[in-house]
Amino acid sequence: MTAENRVDAVEVAADADADVDVDAVDLVDVVDENDVVIATVTRHEMRTKRLRHRGVFVAVVTSENRIVIHQRSPHKDIWPSRWDIGAGGVVDAGETYGVAAARELGEELGISAELLDLGGGYFEDDDVALFGRVFLARHDGPYHFTDGEIVAIEMVTIEELDQLVPQREWCSDSIESALPMLRSYMTRPTI
Repeated sequence: MTAENRVDAVEVAADADADVDVDAVDLVDVVDENDVVIATVTRHEMRTKRLRHRGVFVAVVTSENRIVIHQRSPHKDIWPSRWDIGAGGVVDAGETYGVAAARELGEELGISAELLDLGGGYFEDDDVALFGRVFLARHDGPYHFTDGEIVAIEMVTIEELDQLVPQREWCSDSIESALPMLRSYMTRPTI
């Protein structure tokens, strides 16, 4: 099913029932161990069965090299109220990693910025199984939290972030997958 069809399905379901569960009609690609699409399912089915899917992380760094971290809403479907090091989320069916990263940046922080691809990898725990790509965006704000997914932000140095990691509850995937790539980028020697 194409992304265009997905939008149509959401609109049709929303018109038919104003109380429709968006997760029931949001479509997600399920991928194999090589990140090749093998099926398309609803977001709800992906979460319920913990199916391997694609995700993106976008670390936002200010011109003063401060990382914009945020606390997730208590209403999130996974890891509510935890802290995260980047905007991000599930890649929609038919969507590329780059398009998903730009979309998530706009939805969660209300900004657009050039994206630097820091790399990707596989993450799995008791809650999720995903191939993720990590991006970096340079932006000084202002940030707008119009979709209700974020309840607080802080701007910290990489050293401050390292001190906060053991003190707070964090999204496991971003700490295990995205933080090492971000740390490598932030601490690389400058020429």
